[in-house]
Amino acid sequence: MRLFRHTVDIPADAKGGVVAIGNFDGVHRGHQAVIGAACGLAMADEAPLGVMTFEPHPREVFAAARAEPFRLTPLRIKARLIEALDVDFLFVQHFDRDFAQLTPRDFVTRVLVEGLRARHVVVGYDFEFGRNREGDVALLQQLGAELGFAVTSVQPVKGEAGLYSSTAVRAALAEGRPGEAASLLGHWWEIEGRIEHGQAKGSGFGFPTANLKLQGILAPAPGVYAVRAGIDMGDATHWLGGVANFGRRPTVTDLPELVFEVHLFDYRGDLYGKHLRVRLIDYLRPERRFDNLDALKAQITQDADQARRLLASTSEGPPRKPVSNPSRVEP
Repeated sequence: MRLFRHTVDIPADAKGGVVAIGNFDGVHRGHQAVIGAACGLAMADEAPLGVMTFEPHPREVFAAARAEPFRLTPLRIKARLIEALDVDFLFVQHFDRDFAQLTPRDFVTRVLVEGLRARHVVVGYDFEFGRNREGDVALLQQLGAELGFAVTSVQPVKGEAGLYSSTAVRAALAEGRPGEAASLLGHWWEIEGRIEHGQAKGSGFGFPTANLKLQGILAPAPGVYAVRAGIDMGDATHWLGGVANFGRRPTVTDLPELVFEVHLFDYRGDLYGKHLRVRLIDYLRPERRFDNLDALKAQITQDADQARRLLASTSEGPPRKPVSNPSRVEP
């Protein structure tokens, strides 16, 4: 997959394709249905398959400065998930207040027609675009008929618990239900970052940890998790089981900010400076203060044993629930 951070002067082989458009935060099963519909159309037309997303997320541009981070997938993770759907081109449209002032017609003319020369555009049923969200699917179809491209809207996709949505995923993570979040997403929810130096307290009683700070993304429920962690080795990612704590370490230091600490099972080596991916598999317990370090060590030992058992009985793929209408579309 090739990534473009603009829609001006796109190479000829990236033009004239089928383009799925959306924020795609989380790349959940509903988003996958939109991209899947575009994939089917691209294959039928023997055309390139493109996905357009917006960075930063429009909500970040207009949200108050003190708003809590809500992003499920920073661009690096989002791009990796989209690439796994056999997409040829990812167009990352820079979003700011000037871009937000484009009228719906200007957006379609400049970006979709002049920039991408899209032959077919695929969007979700609730897609809105242009200044003050004045454009909707009906207007996009009208402009497409006028300017020479087809439009397909993908209808809501439902599972047992209702519509697949980024809002539902955020709620599941904030309430300590990572397995439910994975069912909605169709993949394990993941954080990643460069491993930072901590205070090395865990090493003192046999549980060295890799420390990550969550920056600009949703904070899951504080507590202890069974995780799978992937160490970036350059050509590949080496995955290991582990146990993680997300919190302030009240027994040891009571930090002013929440920190993600991951203890990797059966790993020996220096992790500082390496890139780490962490998938939340199950929630074990809330974080709490212990009377002393011996009590903390005993609890971590229990947590690690429980995490090993859970990971041994959990498949690499996320929990799955049946989808009622994964490919229903409307032209």
